[in-house]
Amino acid sequence: MRTACVIAGGGPAGAVLALMLARGGVEVTLLEKHGDFLRDFRGDTIHPSTLQVLDELGLAEEFHRLPHRKAYEVGLETDQGPVSLADLRRLPGKYRYIAFVPQWDFLDLIVSEARRYPTFRLLMNAEAHGIVREGDRVRGLRFRTPEGEREIRAELTVAADGRRSDVRRAALLRPREYGAPMDVAWFRLPRVPSDREDTFLRVTAGNPMVAINRGTYWQLALMFPKDGFDALKAGGIASLRATVDRLIPFLADRTAQIRGFDDVSVLRVELNRLRRWHRPGLLCIGDAAHAMSPVFGIGVNLAVQDAVAAANLLGPALLRGEPIPESLLARVQRRRAFSAAVVQYAQMLVQNRIIRPALGGSSRPVRLPPGLSRVPVLGGAIARLLSVGVLPEHARFGTASARR
Repeated sequence: MRTACVIAGGGPAGAVLALMLARGGVEVTLLEKHGDFLRDFRGDTIHPSTLQVLDELGLAEEFHRLPHRKAYEVGLETDQGPVSLADLRRLPGKYRYIAFVPQWDFLDLIVSEARRYPTFRLLMNAEAHGIVREGDRVRGLRFRTPEGEREIRAELTVAADGRRSDVRRAALLRPREYGAPMDVAWFRLPRVPSDREDTFLRVTAGNPMVAINRGTYWQLALMFPKDGFDALKAGGIASLRATVDRLIPFLADRTAQIRGFDDVSVLRVELNRLRRWHRPGLLCIGDAAHAMSPVFGIGVNLAVQDAVAAANLLGPALLRGEPIPESLLARVQRRRAFSAAVVQYAQMLVQNRIIRPALGGSSRPVRLPPGLSRVPVLGGAIARLLSVGVLPEHARFGTASARR
């Protein structure tokens, strides 16, 4: 098999890059190791930066027809009361909210649009595990399917296969680890009409928890000390239910529906970044280049921004059939690495100043003014970091004008 560009990983970074390249006329093949996109507890906060990209791609209207909820303010709940971190309604621009959409719906939208173009090919149940080399240059991927081992050759190979990227490992690229004090237990409970409407972070001594309003249910993320899931399980499911009762009392009448730890999924939180995102013929983007903490729920949006930058910079050369020099891949890294580093630094501040003290049992883990979002300059800076990032990307290659 041959293609101009092969992408490992059908997450937000891989799917958006594939769509933009296909719409620009580049032959692109996207490999996804699963048979569908229906996996729960994935990042699904779509920030204004991504909403703007969807608008530029002519997909904003279709996106907003998906079931979603809007959040105009970002805050947390402490034992002393609510703290408003960012009021997105004060931002300039068309999109002044965060949209909560299940990731599988977002990916189905992107892939459905990509299928409209004859230069797009999607291979499901195709797990990339190795690279094809010619001398010192990467020339494609080796992947497994239910039918057996296969190989695809390409002018450009993109690793968008997540924080435990097999393609990255095969290319001998190793990230620098920054660490995280917590892992996360994900589970869900039913939601009733009398419950509060917003999504929020509950911070208190012991176990901070995020509650995401999914309309008919709450998606809950309970933080616990790093590598401490065995200790959490040893406390028994009754202890987990009691923790939820204590943190979010209005859920106490239904915590018995957490039947056991089979109902709980665990996310091992990682925070890292590659020093070098590329080899000759290979580029890493998204979590494969920089694994983000769940703090701020910004990982999906940084991944999309990586994809947009890669399409803008690499698409024209791929369309012309030209070899991709490593210097061009380095330009993608230079454009995106600073933004990733700034967000990761902010995540480390939150982890160390808020989450770590709470996990350690501090009785006053948070000391923030309740109206932080209204503090001049600071409130606006936080809102901008959360919504559009440091260097927002705008789609140029494969934009709405190319839609057929």
